[in-house]
Amino acid sequence: MKLIMEYAKVAQLSKNKFKRIVGVKRQTFDLILKILSFAYAVKHEFGGNPDKLPLEEKLLMALSYWREYRTYAHIGITYGYSESQVCRIIHWCEDVLIKSGKFTVGGKRELLSINTDHVILIDATESPIQRPKKRQKRFYSGKKKKHTIKTQLVVDKASGKIISVYTTNGKTHDFKALEDSQLPINPDSTVTADSGYQGLQKMHTNTELPKKKTKKHKLSKADKKANRLLAIKRAFNEQVNGVVKVFKIVAEKYRNRRKRFNLRFNLIAGIYNFELNAE
Repeated sequence: MKLIMEYAKVAQLSKNKFKRIVGVKRQTFDLILKILSFAYAVKHEFGGNPDKLPLEEKLLMALSYWREYRTYAHIGITYGYSESQVCRIIHWCEDVLIKSGKFTVGGKRELLSINTDHVILIDATESPIQRPKKRQKRFYSGKKKKHTIKTQLVVDKASGKIISVYTTNGKTHDFKALEDSQLPINPDSTVTADSGYQGLQKMHTNTELPKKKTKKHKLSKADKKANRLLAIKRAFNEQVNGVVKVFKIVAEKYRNRRKRFNLRFNLIAGIYNFELNAE
């Protein structure tokens, strides 16, 4: 089967359309290509058979897998490769990128270094998965009524950067996931979260949470107004979730082994941060 070279078509697209089709900006694509080229040169330093598929096509294959989440079989038919070959190429691209350190999320160290006047947004999002063969109850989300992986995102509102990514099973409560992640939040920073994080005030006094009504105490007009203002502030985190979930691999039902989900989510978050700084 003759190889179909997709990159030759994609390279002619405008900036906006390139971003829409590939999922990343052209300058991000070029940087990733340089990283892969260096890794490929090191790998073949002492010889070996050259690959018949150019690196541009391999990268496009991996990005299209994240962006569209087609099966290995569909991608294999496009490029004339077997499913196992497509899987190896995508895994190689992902492993090289994560080892390069260029697209890693800051994590706990960056969280501690954030200025005290910044607002930290904490929220959790869920990605559906196929029903596990074992320990199904651990991944069943009562909120979504399906099996999911829960991902906790910590975002700096001032810069818009994703500071931390923590994944766990879908049954885990949002506040329990926060406790398990052991985030070292600066005590002078303001933390904003939704009602799923009730009790966070005991861990971090400078916390903004929506007020909840009870049977005995209904919300006053002032409480409702404060909740609306807080919802507007938290909406930015939802926007970040939406940008990340442009990549269907973390938005639609995840078909692969769960152990690689965290790596892929961290890479996508790292690419989001890089493009944020590149603007």
